[in-house]
Amino acid sequence: MAFTPQDLAAIDSAIASGELTVRTADGKLVTLRSMAELLQARAVITASLAAASTTQRPYPRHQLADFSD
Repeated sequence: MAFTPQDLAAIDSAIASGELTVRTADGKLVTLRSMAELLQARAVITASLAAASTTQRPYPRHQLADFSD
């Protein structure tokens, strides 16, 4: 499942308000059992969004010097 920034915002809002029910970006209602599960879900969504946002660079970030005679 691909998470969206709206999913993260919904989780953050639920954490701030103490609610355990969250509406996902696709309209589904998800009820978690505890605040610990809510925080765990936030960690999963944050990691997923971070992994999706990293892209491969077309060139190396560091280059070694080339000494030729």
